[in-house]
Amino acid sequence: MKKILEKIVTGIITCSGFLTSVIILLIVLFLFSEGFGLFSQKTIEDGYVLVVNKDNPVDELNAKQIKEIFDEDVTNWKDVGGKNEKIMLFRFDDMQKYFTEEQLGKNYENASQCIEILINKNDGIIAFVPESFINKDFTGKKLEDHRISGSEVFFGGEWFPTATPAPQFGFMPLILGTVWVTVFAILFALPFGLAVSIYMSEVASEKMRKILKPVIELLNGIPSVVYGFFGLIVVVPLLQDVFGLPVGESGLAGALVLAIMALPTIITVSQDAMLNCPRSQREASLALGASRWQTIYKVVMPYSISGITSAIVLGIGRAFGETMAVLMVTGNAAVIPLSITDPLRTIPATIAAELGEAPAGGPHYQSLFLLGVVLFFITLIINSSVEYISAKNKK
Repeated sequence: MKKILEKIVTGIITCSGFLTSVIILLIVLFLFSEGFGLFSQKTIEDGYVLVVNKDNPVDELNAKQIKEIFDEDVTNWKDVGGKNEKIMLFRFDDMQKYFTEEQLGKNYENASQCIEILINKNDGIIAFVPESFINKDFTGKKLEDHRISGSEVFFGGEWFPTATPAPQFGFMPLILGTVWVTVFAILFALPFGLAVSIYMSEVASEKMRKILKPVIELLNGIPSVVYGFFGLIVVVPLLQDVFGLPVGESGLAGALVLAIMALPTIITVSQDAMLNCPRSQREASLALGASRWQTIYKVVMPYSISGITSAIVLGIGRAFGETMAVLMVTGNAAVIPLSITDPLRTIPATIAAELGEAPAGGPHYQSLFLLGVVLFFITLIINSSVEYISAKNKK
């Protein structure tokens, strides 16, 4: 009976492990399949085309050039490889500015002919119109629409996925914003975290340790939205006053809030690692004439370096994947940060803020999943680095 029970328990544990592995694998595959679907999408909004006069030498434009043209940052065709001629913008919503209701027809049945007339009449025009209104015998020229490329996504400097006619899916502001705020959060949290962990493991009395440890662990259980609210009410106005910023929501506010959130993890894991240092090594160091601080620096910390490194990585992981608190205090601006006091936006905050509004299966939706893939690889690199460092330290 006992052997049968052991076999049942073993089978349950094996099945649980197998199912967990399969579920994780399926989640990763789903993430990748949805994310990389972005590269099969076209630059121009689905169902629309860009058309120009047949004499225009320009055959295609990339997403950045299209946005600059329709934002009127570029106003001459020579800036995008065409003739020295002023660009005339036309959207389908502008039809009634150029044609009467009689010319267009009650149900826009003459719209195709009207568009063709307008294109042929104006050499510098570029029109953004529904593809259904372009006839097969259209005498103008349709600009070639290429697929969204990896360089536009991973090295693009602008994130504007709802722009028309060409959405911008540049990940660089989001990646730099995430790395920027995480690096500064760890730089703030690490000295304080190590100092507290050394105090609790090597200096504090047993009574003080029993008081501090539950308090620090309690900080780990506070919801992130509470940290975000604290940052918004206390940290943001304080930074605005101290640095004279027009807006207090910034990368610095996010870094300080994340540093506070990462402290409990760094302190707890580092303290446990230091407490595992054998008493005999401490006693041997003191017997040889070393002071308490020399023993901590020369014996305890080198012995505990693997655990301390793990604490740092867990802190980075906590900061890197944080969503709500960062969303509330960083200003949520998708721009490349040039200073720690600039507003910025992180990858997790972007996914949380925009996924509910993105149409399922569209380019915006797929770009958010691709951001998840980027976050997955960054986390994988961090974890692999820690494993390498830990293995090297053990040797």
